[in-house]
Amino acid sequence: MNAVAKIDEKVTELEMEAPAQPAAAPVAVAPPMQPAPAPVKKKRRLGRSLLMVALPAALAIGGGYVWITGGRYQETENANLQQAKVSIASDTAGRIVQVDIFDNQLVKQGDVLFAIDPEPYRIALAQADAAVAGARLNVEQLRAAYGQSMAQQRSDASEVAFAQSQFDRAADLAQKGINAKSSLDQAKNDLDKAKQQLAVAEQGIISAKAGLGGNPDIETDKHPTVMAALAARDKAAYDLAQTTVKAPADGVVSQASSFKVGQYVGSGTPLFSLVETGDTWVDANFKETQLTHMKPGQKAEIVVDTYPGKTFEATVKAIGAGTGAEFSLLPAQNATGNWVKVTQRIPVRLELTDADAKMALRTGMSATVTVDTGVARGFPAIFGHATAG
Repeated sequence: MNAVAKIDEKVTELEMEAPAQPAAAPVAVAPPMQPAPAPVKKKRRLGRSLLMVALPAALAIGGGYVWITGGRYQETENANLQQAKVSIASDTAGRIVQVDIFDNQLVKQGDVLFAIDPEPYRIALAQADAAVAGARLNVEQLRAAYGQSMAQQRSDASEVAFAQSQFDRAADLAQKGINAKSSLDQAKNDLDKAKQQLAVAEQGIISAKAGLGGNPDIETDKHPTVMAALAARDKAAYDLAQTTVKAPADGVVSQASSFKVGQYVGSGTPLFSLVETGDTWVDANFKETQLTHMKPGQKAEIVVDTYPGKTFEATVKAIGAGTGAEFSLLPAQNATGNWVKVTQRIPVRLELTDADAKMALRTGMSATVTVDTGVARGFPAIFGHATAG
């Protein structure tokens, strides 16, 4: 018992020497667990059933509404911008002495593109001018010849009249026996000669008149030979003017990187291309099922991939005469045993109505086209009719 008491005293001393410790927080005692109520299985089954029916019904109603009220706007991404491409060629042959363009340059109508050596064509024009002067001189000579023939005819006519009077006098004297028969024969011979000379003079008048085109009073420049010379002169002047080639329209020069000074070009040989920026349209290939209510004049919107946030206004210009397969190099032969029906596409041309947009667009750009047909499906569409929007 003494040993136990000593131990208790020792413990008491140690507790008195140790620092005071904070009192421990009281421990909360959890309330006693209450039993959970049993789940109502019938209510859960009913909610699930309503959800399973309501969700498909809502999707069907929404989809049906979208389908019935849709169909007015027909859209396709199978579309490209197109611009007229003109092959630039020279009407005259020669060597290039001036080039004022470079590849992808923007030019205006009337700008000088290049020039051919004009010297040979200036010489040809001078020769044509000389030919015109010669033709005019020839006409004046024909007019002078006609006047000379007229004078000769009048002179020969006087000779015939004189010879006729001599013959009549000789015949009267021979009848009276005053003159010899030989004198009568001589007078008759002189009369015949005078008549023959008059006939020759009259033929000369006809020939000179024919040389003047049947009209002795014809204007010199209206004579056929002069007109031919003037036409040749105009042709030479035209060839000289064509040595300077100008842009036929506003556009962008293309494929002209190898076109240089000193190159010899032939007449009519394509040299490079000019893409006309003022003539821009869109070729959109719609499915045949999208063309039911599409017609020229309807409004459309075009979005170009290059400018995704910008919309260009357009109008349906024309609908193609047939599908692309009909105009392909090798049309499909459907009279075979392995024929499969495929929805065809028909090209539709749309004209841009925004003039400023044409300068920013380039041929071949991809586009998305949306056409407002003005006709939605509507409820009667189920029975084969549509409702106008």
